This record gives sequence, C-alpha cells and structure tokens, in this order.
Amino acid sequence: MYGEGVEEHYKISDPQVLRVVTHPLRARLLGLLRSDGPATASELGRTVGESSGSTSYHLRELFKHGFIEEDPEQRDGRERRWRARHRYTSWNSREMAVTPEGRETVKVMRLLQAELLGRVTEEFDEAGWSPEWVSAAGMSDHIVELPPAALEEFAARTGEILRELAARHEGAPDSQLVHIWVGGFPRKRREES
Repeated sequence: MYGEGVEEHYKISDPQVLRVVTHPLRARLLGLLRSDGPATASELGRTVGESSGSTSYHLRELFKHGFIEEDPEQRDGRERRWRARHRYTSWNSREMAVTPEGRETVKVMRLLQAELLGRVTEEFDEAGWSPEWVSAAGMSDHIVELPPAALEEFAARTGEILRELAARHEGAPDSQLVHIWVGGFPRKRREES
C-alpha cells in the first residue's frame, strides 16, 4: 500500500492547510489513497461517483498543499497516478485554537471524523464477515475521570500499541484494513452547565 518515501505524519500548524482536507471529497480521496494505494483521477472518480474532472481538481489541491504526490511508479504516461505522501495527518488542537479560523477548522475535522465513523459503522454487515471478525469488531465508550495529561498519555500509548500490533501481524493471512478511532473529550457535569 505504501511505497518507499512515504512519511509517517504530516504535522500541520497552519489552519489554511488543514482547511484543505475539510472538504468532504478531498478528505475521502486522501483517505482512499492512504487505504487503497496509488490511483488515477479516473479510478478515484469511479470509486466515489464523481467525474474525473472533479477528482482531478481536488487532487491538484491536495498536491498543492503537500498531502499527495505523483506516484514514482507510474503505470503509463497517459494519466497521472497519485499517492499519499503521509500515513497520517496530525495537528495540535491547542496551537490551532489560537485563532477563530483554527478553532473552526479543527471542529470541522472532528465532525468529518465522526461522520466517517458513522458511515463505517453503518456499512459494516455482520453477514459478510467471519465469526471471528464479528466478535472482534465494534466499539465501546467509557466515561472516566482523568486530567488532561492522562488523556494525552492514553492517546500516545494507544498509538504505540497499534503500531506494535500492526508490525507484529504484518502479512497475516486473515488481516484486513481496520478503521480505529481514538478520541476523548471532557464534558461538563450537570451542575457546571
């Protein structure tokens, strides 16, 4: 899926750059390039039900802002083949929160992530998977009392565990792409509202 030269993270500190992927089609195209590997505008257009002209425009925007690049292993010279430059996009919400534009951009990104979670949950059909996958799939929610440092540690340790598990099980015959979300938000208690 990822060739040589693909970086781990694209750390964004400019809200204008992050805003590029708040467009739902651009976010979807970038996600497809990350999950399914390099593709042309025409191939992506067929996948998302858009014209190649539309996908070409949005791919050029992603390219202009450093999210994607031309695939060095082009299949032919007739149409550009694109690939993701990074496995993940990240940002520091505290840094982004300095400006109203940054706060709004982060809010839109979180809503896009929640929308994707809803779509993936809705598309999961137990009938199409083995009993092992049906048992393993799902989600849970927890409400615990933590300080900010503990929530940051939780996110960091979760990332470490996922990287370790992915490396340990790379190439396993029953492996599939798996969407995993990690999030935590403080909530006000009823008496604080």
